[in-house]
Amino acid sequence: MTRYAALASDIEASIRAGVLRPGDRLPSVRHTCESRGVSASTVFQAYYLLEARGLVRARERSGYYVSEGAARRPPEPTGASQPGDASIAVDVSALVFEVLQAGTARGVVPFGSAFPSPLLFPLARLGQAMAASAQALDPWSTVDDLSPGNPALRRQIALRYLADGMQVHTDEIVVTNGALEALNLCLAAIARPGDAVVIESPTFYAALQTLERMGLQAIEVPTHPGEGIDLAALEHAIARHGPKACWLMTTFQNPLGSLMPEAKKQALVALLARHGVPLIEDDVYAELYFGDRRPLPAKAFDGEGLVLHCGSFSKCLAPGYRLGWAAPGRFAQAVARQKLTTTLGTCAPAQMALADYLRRGGYDKHLRKLRHTLASRQAAFAEAVGAHFPPGTRATRPAGGYFLWVELPEGVDALRLHRQALAQGISTAPGPIFSASRSFAHCLRLNYGHEWNARSEAALATLGRLAHAALLPKE
Repeated sequence: MTRYAALASDIEASIRAGVLRPGDRLPSVRHTCESRGVSASTVFQAYYLLEARGLVRARERSGYYVSEGAARRPPEPTGASQPGDASIAVDVSALVFEVLQAGTARGVVPFGSAFPSPLLFPLARLGQAMAASAQALDPWSTVDDLSPGNPALRRQIALRYLADGMQVHTDEIVVTNGALEALNLCLAAIARPGDAVVIESPTFYAALQTLERMGLQAIEVPTHPGEGIDLAALEHAIARHGPKACWLMTTFQNPLGSLMPEAKKQALVALLARHGVPLIEDDVYAELYFGDRRPLPAKAFDGEGLVLHCGSFSKCLAPGYRLGWAAPGRFAQAVARQKLTTTLGTCAPAQMALADYLRRGGYDKHLRKLRHTLASRQAAFAEAVGAHFPPGTRATRPAGGYFLWVELPEGVDALRLHRQALAQGISTAPGPIFSASRSFAHCLRLNYGHEWNARSEAALATLGRLAHAALLPKE
């Protein structure tokens, strides 16, 4: 943990314990520097992080004060999940389809959505870039830019890696139709029907659907809501089941929002290298961090080419453009071959448009605004959950992304709650769709990436009332 994160954690603990109460002024930057032996920059970063979490508010020329809503935020879940130790045949697609199809109508409050609001993105500027790219399209690019993709876009992606100190050659990058295709191609390059694949518990439902479609077995491994998969349990699963791959989200995991510390990512890569197990790293939320820098992916610690890193522009810049990529290390040629034999290529004008947008600048300015908006919405959302949901409710506090994982009291059936909420125009993502074993029956994933207004707050209040009612004795 960095110094500023440790300082922020200590202050947050004081707020939770009631030592610092709503309205209290935090110690001055100068006093904190002296008492903690840290720099002013460290103190400011800690206060900025607390502000992003909605725990403190800055007052001009006065300092930082504990937010009035800070005490209402629900406590975090404790402990890792406890899935069984078996290799499981996956059968979730019908349930996932039922849940997702029911929540797609525009009039529904989209707490169950997998996407942030499309209004958060520079679609007008992207549209201009797309129009210009289409007009300037070289007819030969429709052939030249087939797998592995447009060279200019792959160069821009390589530059993003380089900014984090990572040397990823453009020849390694394969542009895909969104990150989901990248993940599917990577898995197809490694595994065959009947093979076993390690996943987190809970995990992204699309990973489960892919395993089901490809006839693969799932090995669910305990996962902590704060720092990701349990490495000791992972090593045990590898020794017992001999999986062909791991499919993990190490940064702002969906649905938990967990962020694996960088030292743990390094240990993860070393563990997998010892056993020769490839890691398919789903990193689509990497740009949506609330701290001072983008968390390094596990790919940054890979010296063996065993990490197949997958990213996307859909969650941070261009929803609907369906542009993702894979940087598959030693498997680059196999992944490119999978691409050629399935979808062949990716939309040429869209690739050119994004390459042009990234080259001209403005992306990082957009990202700073987007991160601030998401952090503010998370704070408001979490306070409302604390105010309206039953006692005993717990919710994660992700340091990025746009999902909260909510653990309701044991008596609440999340699937039943989902159906009741839909009848009132509110979608949710119930816990069982994130598990091969249909676990997490009392959990929900809630999306705070859409507009926060009176309608969304009223919808959360309604959801809270339904959860309260589910705990009442049945007559």
